[in-house]
Amino acid sequence: MADAPGNIDRLIELMARLPGFGPRSARRAVLLMLKKRGQVMAPLAQVMAEVALNARDCLICGNIGDSDVCSICRDERRATGEVCVVEDVADLWAMERGGVFRGRYHVLGGTLSALDAIGPDELRIPRLVDRVEAESLTEVILALNATVDGQTTAHYIADVLGDSVRITTLAQGVPVGGELDYLDDGTIGAALRARRQI
Repeated sequence: MADAPGNIDRLIELMARLPGFGPRSARRAVLLMLKKRGQVMAPLAQVMAEVALNARDCLICGNIGDSDVCSICRDERRATGEVCVVEDVADLWAMERGGVFRGRYHVLGGTLSALDAIGPDELRIPRLVDRVEAESLTEVILALNATVDGQTTAHYIADVLGDSVRITTLAQGVPVGGELDYLDDGTIGAALRARRQI
């Protein structure tokens, strides 16, 4: 961008790489930070530096935190015997926003994909198998995305775990507030198969 000097131009370029940002929104964000250096930019830079230095993956579940074991894994009240398996940390955070699940998590770090040469050993699947036995888990909840790779991964995990633990998956179907006319055929089919008595 020829209209911004050196480091500011570089900051705009880096901001534009973030999800939800493009060149224009990155430029607006940088201009706002520059106008409010003391209230916005300086604290943001300080926190970003601290996070870059201290953030680490939880050794147990794969969540991101500021210690070797995350707060969820340290919380004894969450030792319910239930582990919710998710693809990545964003999915874990989404589940936590709901505030409904009170067990622990296991972050796979992706899904199986033959095209991308991602097999079980590239994910945290072997670690999940170890946790089932070590923690005497009673239920593994597969909260994977309803994509081909997500469903392939779910079936693989179910096969590997076999009868060693109860394996469940999230219900799929019509979202709250959804209208049938706007849903795809796969969603309607899943909703019909998962119907329950009222």
